[in-house]
Amino acid sequence: MYDPKTETMPREEMRKLKDERLRATVRHIYDNVKFYRERMEARGISPDDIRGMDDLPKLPFMEKDDYREQYPFGMLGVPMGDIVRIHASSGTTGKPKVAAYTRGDLEVWAECTARSLGCGGVTKNDMVQVAYGYGLFTGGLGLHDGAARLGAAVVPASSGNTEKQVALIQDFKVDALCCTPSYALQIAEVAEKMGVDMRKLPLRVGFFGAEPWTEAMRLSIEERLGIRAHDIYGLTEVSGPGVGCSCEAQDGIHIFDDHFHPEIVDPETGEPLPDGEKGELVFTCLTKRGMPVIRYRTHDLTRLYPLSEKCACGRTFRRIERLQGRTDDMLIVRGINVFPSQVEDVLVRIKGVLPQYLIVVDRKGNLDTMEIKVEIQEHYFSDEVRKIEALRDEIQHQIKSILNLKAKITLVEPGGLGRSLGKAKRAQDLRKLV
Repeated sequence: MYDPKTETMPREEMRKLKDERLRATVRHIYDNVKFYRERMEARGISPDDIRGMDDLPKLPFMEKDDYREQYPFGMLGVPMGDIVRIHASSGTTGKPKVAAYTRGDLEVWAECTARSLGCGGVTKNDMVQVAYGYGLFTGGLGLHDGAARLGAAVVPASSGNTEKQVALIQDFKVDALCCTPSYALQIAEVAEKMGVDMRKLPLRVGFFGAEPWTEAMRLSIEERLGIRAHDIYGLTEVSGPGVGCSCEAQDGIHIFDDHFHPEIVDPETGEPLPDGEKGELVFTCLTKRGMPVIRYRTHDLTRLYPLSEKCACGRTFRRIERLQGRTDDMLIVRGINVFPSQVEDVLVRIKGVLPQYLIVVDRKGNLDTMEIKVEIQEHYFSDEVRKIEALRDEIQHQIKSILNLKAKITLVEPGGLGRSLGKAKRAQDLRKLV
């Protein structure tokens, strides 16, 4: 373990710590964030009404649309001069969800990603290759800082150039790999083509997240790379990777709830559900100051393990089950959040395109693919071929500029996608998530 004292803290002590941190956080948001203050006043709530975790349901939820409405810095809880880093993930209409961090926020984040690596047995004597993307995406720098906090040697490989990734793992004798699960399988595939048997290398553990993956995928990664594969969980809005991680017991994901308090609520009513029942995962950040998060609805579906179910690893943090789907229409493709509304916002601006489309996500080999089928005006099919090709290229270019993803564009005649008397089906996820 990275921090045995905290990671095995008795729940009674943890509860007292969390009560204290919640009171401080609620006072902080009330005094410094207009958005929260107005929401609390609308409910007739003041910080004095929140004495501990039992009072948390009195506070209003926060939704992803709130990020859009407050873009970019309406949620700040400190002066901009106290912010030292900004990350962002895609939003519902092209506006990213911004995360701003104080120096203290970065310290907490690094601490939690170090704990995550510790869940897989990584120590200061190991070498960690970070093959997540660096930049506004939280994956690269998040794992980088966690490995550095742990004292491990970091190989900041970023994503792409897969043959070089294999060479670095082989030449540097890398112990731990961090990337998306689909990219881990791609590394395995390229290594096989290069004649490199990854199972004979020192590499022994991996930390994979940022996209949906299955138990079967985990077993495939472990077999082909000869490692233990851990599920690392996080959201840009909450912190980034390191909100939680699976341990050596491979029995759920430990949520570091001294910093990130999880709730499970009924997706329809918002009412809290008892431990063990499946519902929507909601997070409250107990120590975040730059851009505080209170009762954020993730739309991820899972359940909380009862506290009576102890983990064999000895950690006392709350655990959630592997994610079991979502309550909204968001798709996660190669680690990027994709909303049908983003695609629609692009398409309606392009001359000749009809407001009918279907996003199809699949997995070919080891990588996610995305195809967008779009109905266009009929006359394009009787025009010169170059005109229809130009329209396809324009749609593809505009989609990539917004989503940072290259999608296959299929142009369809009017009515070709069919019609529904009810809600139009805008997305189809063909990946097997069971």
